[in-house]
Amino acid sequence: MRVAVFNTKGYDRRFLEAANRGFAHDLRFLEPRLEPATVPLAAGHQAVCVFVNDVLDREVLEALARGGTRLVALRCAGFNNVDLDAAARLGIDVVRVPAYSPHAVAEFTIALMLAVDRKIPKAWARVRENNFALDGLIGRNLHGRTVGVVGTGKIGALVARSLRLGFDCTVLASDLAADPALEAIGVRYVDRAALLRDADIVTLHCPLTPETHHLIDARAIGAARDGLMIVNTSRGALIDTGALIGGLKCRKIGAVALDVYEQEADLFFEDLSNEIISDDLFQRLLTFPNVLITGHQAFLTEEALAAIAETTLQSVADAEAGRPLVNRVDTGRIASPS
Repeated sequence: MRVAVFNTKGYDRRFLEAANRGFAHDLRFLEPRLEPATVPLAAGHQAVCVFVNDVLDREVLEALARGGTRLVALRCAGFNNVDLDAAARLGIDVVRVPAYSPHAVAEFTIALMLAVDRKIPKAWARVRENNFALDGLIGRNLHGRTVGVVGTGKIGALVARSLRLGFDCTVLASDLAADPALEAIGVRYVDRAALLRDADIVTLHCPLTPETHHLIDARAIGAARDGLMIVNTSRGALIDTGALIGGLKCRKIGAVALDVYEQEADLFFEDLSNEIISDDLFQRLLTFPNVLITGHQAFLTEEALAAIAETTLQSVADAEAGRPLVNRVDTGRIASPS
């Protein structure tokens, strides 16, 4: 099958080409992200392969359908960037990678907690300047703290288990359905309000839906415990950035670690080191000494990239052969990125 692979970086090409030895698809690698201006590049391709910040709204999907595309293959778990109703109406199947390597994101989440709590980035920067003073580097133990995990899908469950068994944390969880395996090790499910009220640290692992958009807003921050740490490796728009800045300014929020950002589409995955960033909210976040931001890299391990490539190309092969699409996203179906 002819596949237009949008938003391609060197690591994408490396792992997709390696996986494609077992499939022999005709892959055309494209650097631009998919959006209205670039959708003509997909003309004549039966499938497009896209990532989290590609645009698949009604306009783009209609243009894809006119060009002969019948399959959208997401090389990620989340699909909030796809107009599923439009895809269904146009006869375009949408497939995703529901579980590539939950350990990759879970481990990165714990790493962010430790890095911001123990001021590791600040310490590293000092040592680079031959400054070995310890003033201002006092941190806190993760052991024994109360951590709230919002969303206990595959990733959230791993984070909760690691915190409970590895660090002896008190773990509170919030989800539509409790996980009996987590309850068996002492994870306690509570409503979201209780979680925010009682947690020292809140880590987000839920999908972005209309109900979870700006889940962390000014009201939630106001009700939280003073000095709360917020960690987000899920979807940027789960957090109202303006409210987050307000919480940092008044010192209600003690620390923030983000691998995602609600306006990341124009920033992340690109080298903008010689550019002026016009996003004032993002620039403001970077000024806080208790904020750590990484550029959506939690998934980026060799194991995860290999699994993403294999699963994506298998879905393309199944579509070409007319086999059932086990990773198909159905209209109205909500699946957690964890």
